[in-house]
Amino acid sequence: MKVVLGYDGSLAANTAISGGAALFPGAEAVVVYLCTPPFGSKGLRARLRHSARNVDELIDLVDSESEGEAARLVDTGVILARAAGWNPEALVKRTWAGEGLGLAQVAEQLEPDVLIVGARGAGASDSKLGSVSDLVVHHAPRPVLVVSQNMISAEYEAVSDGPVVVGVDGSEGSERALAAAGALFPGREVVSVGVDDGSAVDVAAAQPGHRVPRFRGSGAGATADALVAFAEDQRAGVVVVGSRGRSALKKVLLGSVAAATLQRTYRPVLVVPGG
Repeated sequence: MKVVLGYDGSLAANTAISGGAALFPGAEAVVVYLCTPPFGSKGLRARLRHSARNVDELIDLVDSESEGEAARLVDTGVILARAAGWNPEALVKRTWAGEGLGLAQVAEQLEPDVLIVGARGAGASDSKLGSVSDLVVHHAPRPVLVVSQNMISAEYEAVSDGPVVVGVDGSEGSERALAAAGALFPGREVVSVGVDDGSAVDVAAAQPGHRVPRFRGSGAGATADALVAFAEDQRAGVVVVGSRGRSALKKVLLGSVAAATLQRTYRPVLVVPGG
């Protein structure tokens, strides 16, 4: 098992290490820190501005000192990953594409089994997740595990041994998600669930292990609410959802239910991209 983890020293990144290690114990891990303009931390740049004698010297100082700062930061991530049971290595890269697209690019180059990111917000997508993780989910060509920093104790405990809950609806995306769940979590119970939402897709054709009614209301939100509630009842360690494929620009077509699920649960969510 090989994983790539985006690391920036934040609580969300540290939580992603502990959650990821519980789900993928003993993995080979590449802990990635991406340097984006302006390079170096705000405090480092402020100090160097006062010590540099001219602009050229300031540029050289920022260039060299930001590399050292990045190396020290990612080394902390490596230490935490090793303590969590992974076999980690560090990777520091500069990117002008931004952290989200940069991580997606690293995943495309290294081809890990899973790309792992932390979520800072109250939920796990869009404004609640943060722009970096949202971009990763929409552009990474590999399965993406999103781990919220706001899990409570019961949810943390479930990550270690809880079942894998997979949302299925008879689509190709959900079939890929179910197959990925079995391959990525071989020692876990995999529980498939279909939500009867009245859509044209026949949930019964997916032959889910469980079927639950959609919550009151209409649309993807009500369907996602039912999936999330089922995951809570099952004490899920992770929720797995599939995308609807990829666009001509290689952007993952996440689908409204998958996106709504990310917004509504604090449990780890694995998004499996389309072919």
